[in-house]
Amino acid sequence: MAFIDYYEVLGVKKNANEKEIKNAYRKQARKFHPDVNPTDKTAHQKFQGVNEANEVLSDPVKRKKYDQYGKDWKHADQFENARQSQSYSSQRSGKQTASEGSFEDSDYSDFFSSMFGGGFTGSGRPNQPKYKGRDFNAELHLNLRDAYTTHQQTFTVNGKNIRISIPAGIDNGQTIKVKGYGGPGVNNGPAGDLLITFSISNDPQFKRLGSDLHIIKEIDLYTAVLGGGIQVDTLNGKVKLTVKPGTQNGSKVKLKGKGFPVYKKENEFGDLFVTYQTKIPENLTEKQKDLFTELSKL
Repeated sequence: MAFIDYYEVLGVKKNANEKEIKNAYRKQARKFHPDVNPTDKTAHQKFQGVNEANEVLSDPVKRKKYDQYGKDWKHADQFENARQSQSYSSQRSGKQTASEGSFEDSDYSDFFSSMFGGGFTGSGRPNQPKYKGRDFNAELHLNLRDAYTTHQQTFTVNGKNIRISIPAGIDNGQTIKVKGYGGPGVNNGPAGDLLITFSISNDPQFKRLGSDLHIIKEIDLYTAVLGGGIQVDTLNGKVKLTVKPGTQNGSKVKLKGKGFPVYKKENEFGDLFVTYQTKIPENLTEKQKDLFTELSKL
């Protein structure tokens, strides 16, 4: 039986929550529903696959088994019982006779063969199916400035120090896989993987939308009216910017290529959008008030 990635079928990430799975199912079901595609056999097959994926991923128990055992998730309970029986028999071998009800090798082989269809080795032991170890999940917290540059971090999972390189432009909620750092495999199966989900905190100055950054820059009334030069912060230093005379409050300008790095695309950056916020002068002197009054009459 070929492995079917139910997450891919629904178009969701592996760490998708219940609501995301439900919404994705409804969207896909509407798209491939037989009533919408009455003569499309491919759409009918996809509709069945969407229903199958939803049946598993919307059920927490089934989903857990699927995440751990993949295509063999339906045999998870039998496999666990068989493995526990094998472990129990191995611990008691040599200490118990057949008459005492021990689980003999031949008994175990027959059971395992009937359950999983395995053959036998020359020693009489079954060719037990190999299972990948369970995946581990971890969350790594970064601030926006950390995510701006490619860098390395070391952290500990289950007593192991793991050093990973984090590409610039990693997104909040994005998950990357570190192969082979999950739980140990069963019957010499491959180890599981480590799935790291990134949590990137908000920045007090910059707002990130994809690869673009947004910033609010306060300018005084005189610069807004008369124009002038100012300096604007970016995540890569300051840049000079010329404010045009008569700039309105809330006006926005774009600084091309001064935004956030594009994930895994070297030397590609989004844009920085600067929104001007005009500061109204306070605590005016009488002379200043008179000047504004005079201007208002012109």
